[in-house]
Amino acid sequence: MQQNQQNQQNRENAFATIVARLAEEHGVPGASVGILADGRTSFVNHGVTSLDHPRPVDEHTVFPVASISKTFTATALLRLVEEGKVELDAPVRRYVPDLVLADEDAAARITVLNLLSHTAGLDWNLVDTEGEDGSLAAFVAQLDRLPFVAEPGARASYSQAGYNLAGRIVENVTGRTFEQAVSAMVLEPLGLADTVFDADDVMIRPFATGHVHGEGGELKAARPWKAFRAGTRGNNPGGGIASTASDLLAWARFHLGDGDGLLHADTLHGMREETVPLRGSTLGDGFGLGWFRRPVDGVRTIGHGGSGNGQYAELHLAPGHDFAVTTLANSEEGYLFNQAVVRAAFEHFLGLVEKDPEPVPYDEARAREVAGRYEIDAMNLDIATDGARLTLAVEIKPELRQASDADMPPDIAPAAMGFLPGDGDEYMLTEGALAGQRGFFTRDAAGHVTGVDLGGRLFGRTAA
Repeated sequence: MQQNQQNQQNRENAFATIVARLAEEHGVPGASVGILADGRTSFVNHGVTSLDHPRPVDEHTVFPVASISKTFTATALLRLVEEGKVELDAPVRRYVPDLVLADEDAAARITVLNLLSHTAGLDWNLVDTEGEDGSLAAFVAQLDRLPFVAEPGARASYSQAGYNLAGRIVENVTGRTFEQAVSAMVLEPLGLADTVFDADDVMIRPFATGHVHGEGGELKAARPWKAFRAGTRGNNPGGGIASTASDLLAWARFHLGDGDGLLHADTLHGMREETVPLRGSTLGDGFGLGWFRRPVDGVRTIGHGGSGNGQYAELHLAPGHDFAVTTLANSEEGYLFNQAVVRAAFEHFLGLVEKDPEPVPYDEARAREVAGRYEIDAMNLDIATDGARLTLAVEIKPELRQASDADMPPDIAPAAMGFLPGDGDEYMLTEGALAGQRGFFTRDAAGHVTGVDLGGRLFGRTAA
C-alpha cells in the first residue's frame, strides 16, 4: 500500500516537471492543471495570476472556462428531461414559442436535441448585439439575424448561438434565470462553490487575468475579462461560466460516476454517446450531448475546450479508465500549452500516445481548387497558394475590430496546411498558432467547394 502511494507520488512529481517545462516553453504566465487518476486528485500549478499584479496560481484560482460551460447547460437540460418537463425530440418552439429565425420552416422544425448536438443548422453566433439589454431573452430575440449554414439535422456545425437558445429553454421551463436554474439544479448540489457566472462573484475570489500581445509583442492584460462583455448574459449558456481546476475535476468525477442522485446513470453516461459524427476534426469524431467524442490511441475519450480573451481551458475524460485532466492557462499561448498538457497527461498516466496524421505532398491543382475566402459572421478565413505551398489565415472582421473598444485576439498569420490521405477534402495545419488543427472542405452536389470546417464550425465560401 505504502509502495503504491509512493509510486503514485513519484508519477505525479514527474508530471509536474513536464508541466513546468511546457509552461516555460510556451511562455504562459500562469496555469493550473488537475489530474484525476487511480481515484486520486492532484494539481500542478505554475506562475502567477497576472503579470501586473502577480499572485501565485493554485487550484482554487478562477479562470473563465468559456465553452466548457456547454457541458453544464446540457446536464441541466437533461435534468429537466428526466423530470418530464422537456422532451429532446420536441420542437424548440414548444418551450420558446416566440422564437423567430431567419428561416421560418427551419425555426418550426428545430428540436432540443438539434441544439445540444450542434445540428440545428445555425451559424456560430451573433457578434453584434448592439442595443440589446444583455439578457438571454434579448439575445434570442435577435436570432432572426443569424444565418443558417445547413438544414436542421443535416450536419454538425458548432454553434454558440444554439446553446444560448438551449439556455432560454431552461429559463422558460423553470421560471428562473438561466444562472439561477443551473446553480440550483447542478452547481449547488455538487458543491461547486467556485463555479460562477457573474463578475461580481469572480472578483471576491482569487482569479487569473488573461494576457494578449500588444503592438510591440509584449504581453498585457486583456480586456474585457470574459470573451463576451460583462453584463451580456445572453452568452452564458454557451460560454459564461468561470471555474477552477479543483471544481472542474469535481465536475469530471461527477460525469465519471453514477449521477449522484441528480441524473440516472444511464442518462449521464448517455451524454457520451454519439449523436452525430464529426469529420476531419481535431475536436473529435463525433458529438455527444455537451461533449466532443475523441479517440486517443484507440481509447474513447470525451472532452471540451474553451477559449476566452487571452485565456484557454480544457477538460478531458477517459471514462474507461476513470481518468480526467483539466488545464487552465492565462495567455494567448495557452491554447498550444493546454493541447500539449492534455497529450502529455494521456501518455504519462495512461500510456496513450496521440499521433497526428501525415499530410500528402503538395498538389497544385487541388490547392487552386480550394483557394479563396471563407467566412462566418465574426471572422474571415483566407486560403491561398503560392505555387509551392497552401496556407490558411484567419482574421477578425475589420469592421468588428474597428467598432470594438475591447482587446481582441490577434489575427492568425498565414500558416502552412496540407491535405490528408483519403478523398482529398481533409486537411491539417502544420505550423503556427493552430498547428495540428484539422478540418475538411464541403462540396455541393456538383462537386464545387462551398465551405471549409475549422474548429467544428462551417465557414461558407464567399462569392468574391
